Amino acid sequence: MNTRKLTRILLCLFISVLFILGHGGIAIPFTDKFFSLIDRIELISYDMRLRSSLPGGVEEKLVIIDIDEESLNEIGHWPWRRNILAKMVDTLFEHYGVRVVGFDMVFPEIDTSSGLQALDALAQGPLQDIEEYRLALERLRPQLQRDHIFAKSLQNRNVVMGYVFNQSDKIKKGAIPAHIGNVSGKWEDKLPLFRPKGYIANLPILQEHAITGGFFDNPHVDIDGVFRRVPLMQSYNGKLYESLALATARLYLGQPKTEVVVVSSGRGERDYNAIELLRVGDRNIRVDEKISALVPFRGPQNSFKYVSVIDVNRKKVDINLLRDKIVLLGSTASGLMDLRATPVQDVYPGVEVHANMVAGILNQNIKHIPEYAKGFELVVLAAAALLMTIMIPFLSPLLSTAMTLGIAAVLTIINVMAWGEGVVFPIAAPLVLLVILFVFQMSYGFFIETRNKRALSKVFGQYIPPELVDELDNNPTEISLEGESREMSVLFSDVRGFTTISEGLTPKELTSLMNEFLTPLTAVIHKHRGTIDKYMGDAIMAFWGAPLQDDYHSKNALLAAIEMIEVMQQQEEKFIARGWPPLKIGIGINSGLMNVGNMGSEFRMAYTVMGDTVNLGSRLEGLTKEYGVDIIVNETVKAALPEFEFLELDRVRVKGKDKPVTIYEPLGYSIELEKDLRNACRRFNKALQAYRQMNWDTAEREIFSLTQTKFKHEIYQFYLDRIMHYRNNPPPDSWDGVFVHKTK
Repeated sequence: MNTRKLTRILLCLFISVLFILGHGGIAIPFTDKFFSLIDRIELISYDMRLRSSLPGGVEEKLVIIDIDEESLNEIGHWPWRRNILAKMVDTLFEHYGVRVVGFDMVFPEIDTSSGLQALDALAQGPLQDIEEYRLALERLRPQLQRDHIFAKSLQNRNVVMGYVFNQSDKIKKGAIPAHIGNVSGKWEDKLPLFRPKGYIANLPILQEHAITGGFFDNPHVDIDGVFRRVPLMQSYNGKLYESLALATARLYLGQPKTEVVVVSSGRGERDYNAIELLRVGDRNIRVDEKISALVPFRGPQNSFKYVSVIDVNRKKVDINLLRDKIVLLGSTASGLMDLRATPVQDVYPGVEVHANMVAGILNQNIKHIPEYAKGFELVVLAAAALLMTIMIPFLSPLLSTAMTLGIAAVLTIINVMAWGEGVVFPIAAPLVLLVILFVFQMSYGFFIETRNKRALSKVFGQYIPPELVDELDNNPTEISLEGESREMSVLFSDVRGFTTISEGLTPKELTSLMNEFLTPLTAVIHKHRGTIDKYMGDAIMAFWGAPLQDDYHSKNALLAAIEMIEVMQQQEEKFIARGWPPLKIGIGINSGLMNVGNMGSEFRMAYTVMGDTVNLGSRLEGLTKEYGVDIIVNETVKAALPEFEFLELDRVRVKGKDKPVTIYEPLGYSIELEKDLRNACRRFNKALQAYRQMNWDTAEREIFSLTQTKFKHEIYQFYLDRIMHYRNNPPPDSWDGVFVHKTK
């Protein structure tokens, strides 16, 4: 792994750790607004999931009795006289046969609309001596005590009176209903319940006559002011009180026992305690640590039947619509309507929030965020971060994008499947982290790694194939433009007789001809990991082993040479068709120690190789014409490739060199050659031994017999002529069998 990729991975890990720690609740400077934004995105994603899965339709178990504009016009402005409300309650139970009535309102003040207080003041003042007045007042009192009338209508009926808690210990007005349980002293301080300090409740006479009551305030509003969940219980003075929705549902079910199920870590005094669920009879309601539940909205406003109060009082409503139903008293009239912002509608009647909660408790379709959701989210964040951090640096932009989208898709599918089972898992933070890591990885790749790659391409792109540029980018430590000595291979190729050929062509034809054969030859060199050093007219110089180390430089160079010969043979028909003569090339390959680096002057630099090994490679290419072969290599190449069969051509001293060199023609992989050809090579080697020992007869007889086999070679006649020459002009006794070439 190169340094840049390691740096990239470490930076991604750093970003991921910061993100996970910050999202997990550990304070990190200057990140509050960022993580607050993620929380808001999570809320938006919840709303999207909720809106996309709303069941719709109208809930049949529950009807809303509406204090609408028509009712206000008929009866008068709010608050109404309590005897009117009493008449409504009587009508609902006696005429319509409703099961439960819930008041989404509170009556903390005495009804003074009858004037009874003023009449009492007269009876105790100016008219106290008039017996007839006092007797008449006592006869009228039951009709004027409207709170008593209202209270009497509530008695022995399934009525839930609404009230509100607050956080002011100085405001305690009215009477709250009986609590439904105590919070254990052991848990009181450890459970994060809502703990109000005061309340505004109904007149004691009203609450005492009603079976129960429930709070309808909601202290659990999300940071964006939207009602997504409501507390089903609050703790006041160590006692639990139920919400209007819970009290209404329990009353409908026959007031079953309610139990808060708390799980404990069992570690003694420092136990970790968490609320697991709220058990109402045989129903389990999944709640959070504050005994709050997500509101199971059915849809936008009017998901429940609305009936006008005035129509109820006039008995104009179909009895079957209300019989055995739950009714909630609320208002849609301007100025009275209790409006809330909800996921399904920005302006939503508060009474429908309670109605949805009641229906959810009865239908048991309340979704919940499990207590392990946070831990699950942290595991998902860590897994996604590791995948993105470790995999992306080694993938292309396209595969990186596909992988990121794939991870996002998997997370979304898991989330949607859990949603279908009623479980709400967070999804915003993992998706945001995916986006952050993807953007960072792509930006880093573009601005850092791509910039380096462009620099490499600028230096080496003209010499080596793009695949090697990619390898250089992955292994930058191997790159050095400074001069150094390396074991490498160098290749020279040249077109035979090109000067004569070029004289018969126009400049345009000559350019086309050169392009036609240089292009495929270059492609072959690149294919075999070679580096183009330079083009010298019709000649090509290439080397292997730099800028990237190549342990198989000799083999790659030889394979390239063999394929270059094949390519030129394949070009013959094409050249002839265009009126060009077929071209023949000779190739020389030499392996050994040579200097490589960026060499030149301050005006022009070139990445090239130099040294005696390079010069010998050029001489070997020149000898191909002398020996009538396509490729000549030195003994270093032969020694590096034992799997190849080579025909020894000669031992020579080339111009400018004193040390003799043994030269060979490669024939191919030994295992692929015919047995007779391998035997011919060995017989020729014996002939060379006799030749170097000046045993002309033996050498001539062996070589001549080779000319009679099916494996013809120009070298046979070459040596027969040389033997005849030495017979007539014997070499000195000190002759070492080396032939000296006077030309390049």
